[in-house]
Amino acid sequence: MTSKTIETKYLDIKVDTERLSANQIRLIKTINSMITHVLTTSKEDEYFDGSADLIRMCAALVKQALFTEINTKSSIPYGEQALEYAVDLLKEHMEQSKVITYDN
Repeated sequence: MTSKTIETKYLDIKVDTERLSANQIRLIKTINSMITHVLTTSKEDEYFDGSADLIRMCAALVKQALFTEINTKSSIPYGEQALEYAVDLLKEHMEQSKVITYDN
């Protein structure tokens, strides 16, 4: 009988958390976990619900960005505008059936 060794592979991601709040750090950890879940699930409901949750959490991070905090006295809702801009670009890419591949 041959023994098979299962090699566990990990991707170590380092994030400089010095200027991040505790909530931002928790959200980054949750997003990281959700990315893995969405990419590896074989269940349709988990794939769709997880994808929606992932985008919702990313939107929450955008709204908690330092830029929005230092511009709170502005009459411009930067967090909302940044999300609207991102959604518009996403829709444009979807309509044009563009798939973006990042090979970093």
